[in-house]
Amino acid sequence: MQEVEFLQYLVENIVEHTADIKIESRDDEMWTLLTLEVNSQDMGIIIWKKGATVNALRSILRLQWMKIGKKITLKVLEQE
Repeated sequence: MQEVEFLQYLVENIVEHTADIKIESRDDEMWTLLTLEVNSQDMGIIIWKKGATVNALRSILRLQWMKIGKKITLKVLEQE
């Protein structure tokens, strides 16, 4: 679950509504899928221009876990 705490740390330092951050992790044989939900007011910050912030988060996660041979991906959902 280190990847969840790592993503939580990164996102908490980006968004304003830190209490609304929800992260779920789902593993299968080849991948770990992290699902991130943030407050709707923070979606603009997470997406930014052409997905720049979320793409940067994905790159950081992949680089961090590539060292140990783990594949990871990030999906962002908007809270209702």
